[in-house]
Amino acid sequence: MATTVPAPTLAPGEGIRRQLDYWWTVYKRTWKGSFISSFLSPIFYVLAMGVLLGGFIEGDPGQLEGATSYLAFIVPGLIASHAMQTAVGEMTYPVMGMIKWQRVYDSMLATPLRVRDLVGAHLLFVLFRLLVTCAVFMLVVAPFGLFATWWGALLAYAGQVLVGMAFAALTFALSVRLRSEAGYGVFFRLVVFPLFLFSGAFFPIANLGDLGAWAARFTPLWHGVNLSRMFLVDNVDWSLAAVNVAVLVALVVGGYVLTVTGLTKRLVT
Repeated sequence: MATTVPAPTLAPGEGIRRQLDYWWTVYKRTWKGSFISSFLSPIFYVLAMGVLLGGFIEGDPGQLEGATSYLAFIVPGLIASHAMQTAVGEMTYPVMGMIKWQRVYDSMLATPLRVRDLVGAHLLFVLFRLLVTCAVFMLVVAPFGLFATWWGALLAYAGQVLVGMAFAALTFALSVRLRSEAGYGVFFRLVVFPLFLFSGAFFPIANLGDLGAWAARFTPLWHGVNLSRMFLVDNVDWSLAAVNVAVLVALVVGGYVLTVTGLTKRLVT
């Protein structure tokens, strides 16, 4: 009579720990390819949009959400948007490759690793990328004297990373359900690019009119931009900040759950 050997059960967190060497190897082999987007683009963004363009815009705190200059207004939004772009970039074609082309996830699931281990480790890798890229951006703009308080800069940094993780989890959930990379073209044109333009990063959402401003407040990026800006310029509405954090945390958790269920349905069941 044949006997079935039960699959080994990993201790909590062990599945993620076993993937650390894989993701560290990935980072060591690919970080140079992201050098321009992660390290040089912040300098160009600040100089082009904040310094050069900002020199033609009057810095009225009443119209710039508490910022005393256009440079101080735009930088927090640019960093939050940069976090979004970094997360989306990590969770689109790379995820499609691991599912469809290289089939890395299949090979991982042939081991005792579970779907939630794969998803958790991949999100932790993106968290590491966001921590690094947002920190570099903040260090680049620090000499411009934009930080009203040191604690505000730290809280703004946390908000930037949080909005990046929200987009990472949501984009991950989308990628595990897409069957073709052609869907990314629609995603970038109809979701990512409009969010980049109309979520308060470049101009106050009040300029969109009452309806447009309310629509902007329902976007994840606006919550991240608002957190980043209010803390950097020291114009904090704590009740609104709590709402921003609650929304972004809910999106991270929801995106994680949707990713696990979607990947399980696609690769396991």
